[in-house]
Amino acid sequence: MTTWTEALPDVRGKLLLNEPLGPYTWFRVGGAADALFIPADADDLADFLKALPATVPVTIIGVGSNLIVRDGGVEGVVIRLAGRAFAAITTEGEIITAGAGALDSMVAKASAKAGIAGLEFYAGIPGTIGGALTMNAGCYGAETKDVLVSAWGLTRQGERVELALADFGYTYRHSNAPADIIWMEATYRGAPDAPEAVLARINEITSRRETTQPIREKTGGSTFKNPEGHSSWKLVDEAGWRGKLHAETGGGAKFSELHSNFMINPGEATAADIEGLGETVRADVLKKTGVQLDWEIKRIGRT
Repeated sequence: MTTWTEALPDVRGKLLLNEPLGPYTWFRVGGAADALFIPADADDLADFLKALPATVPVTIIGVGSNLIVRDGGVEGVVIRLAGRAFAAITTEGEIITAGAGALDSMVAKASAKAGIAGLEFYAGIPGTIGGALTMNAGCYGAETKDVLVSAWGLTRQGERVELALADFGYTYRHSNAPADIIWMEATYRGAPDAPEAVLARINEITSRRETTQPIREKTGGSTFKNPEGHSSWKLVDEAGWRGKLHAETGGGAKFSELHSNFMINPGEATAADIEGLGETVRADVLKKTGVQLDWEIKRIGRT
């Protein structure tokens, strides 16, 4: 009997079976994808999705900066948007258009070069535009919803769809857009400003991030969303978890001394170690304060 992996459609990009996903994430942990597809371009992806049986699960990843891949790997096809075809950035007047695979920081830099203000905050987000669209990414008082005009993507069936800002129904770190859309491109509107002024604000954000976040560690960015009226880092800190090695993981994971809402893998932690630490801290904070911490890091795959 032919399995679905033996009947995958022909592609122009890369299609890899049983591909370990740890190297594609910032934590450097996790099991393998049943299949990993890195499409050549949007047409390659659309053709693949149209031919892929509807019963095969599809998961999208970017640069893996805010992601835990569980040790048991990921069922179905994992799609990673990489390469120039998905990273193009163009500007015209106050409008900037960026591919879903473009790094947020590169979009911020492009906006500075073009004299477009309003997207400086993207310099502080270590991810891609696709992820930013999905979770209304933001920092330092600004969010994606503040500058987004529209975006287009592909459905699980490979059909093109376009959404205006209002269609996303954005709230804090959440979108009401259909979860199966694979974003291809976003269009933003900023405001005109002197390039050197925009760049100065970007440099300020970059400097602040470098001095307050463990960006050179194996990390996953902000672990928990900020509960209403609270800062997650303060709750984690006050519960005593800043820099504390998690005993149940043999010291395999901890919250950073530099920023107590950032988990780090200081050595050879597993995905279970890292996620287990997060769940332990959630339970401890709830017990001590009555405040529920919700994950901001995305967790995917089999345990």
